[in-house]
Amino acid sequence: MERRGELLRIHGGAVRPNQSRVELALNERKQVNRGSKTAIARLAAERIEPNDTIFIDASSTALTLVEHLPSFHLTVLTNAHNVITALADRDGIDIVCTGGIYEPRSRSYIGLPAESTMRKHNIHKMFFSCNGIHLERGISETNPRQASFKERVIECSENVYCLADSTKIGLKSSFFFAEISDLTTVVTNEDSDPGFIAALANQEIEVLQA
Repeated sequence: MERRGELLRIHGGAVRPNQSRVELALNERKQVNRGSKTAIARLAAERIEPNDTIFIDASSTALTLVEHLPSFHLTVLTNAHNVITALADRDGIDIVCTGGIYEPRSRSYIGLPAESTMRKHNIHKMFFSCNGIHLERGISETNPRQASFKERVIECSENVYCLADSTKIGLKSSFFFAEISDLTTVVTNEDSDPGFIAALANQEIEVLQA
């Protein structure tokens, strides 16, 4: 079934490929393409500077970034419960939680209260992932409330880093929340489509490949 494309192999089991366009629970998403996510997270972490105010979303790729944050002082804004708990004992990091409506499946806070919180902040660097990144249509999510929230965070961010492995390139999910031109940088893995990478460069979007 895996050879026929009916199953996608993950650590400890398998899921159907089209589930990636539905919405896997966080624990499932963390195991998909784990090696690529780790490499992408390490590379993205190199762009963080002392005293930055950064935003980390509730995606499994961005959560991996938490494991590679530098040791100097940072302010981390997040709507992700797992990011908060992972950083709770870290010295030198000020954590700001958006609050909002708690969504158990993604372990994150979303909705109007979370979006309202973002209006009060200026973010130096936003780090997030998505379900699909498409040259013509833009960046998309399966969850409309996650899409709406990320759109708000982009509006508050000076630099926008999309962390997307090669499996998300060219995909279109249900709800679009950003144009390709809204991105500062795309951080992806070395297997990503060269044509896609060249098209981003033509639009003066930086590409980092892990």
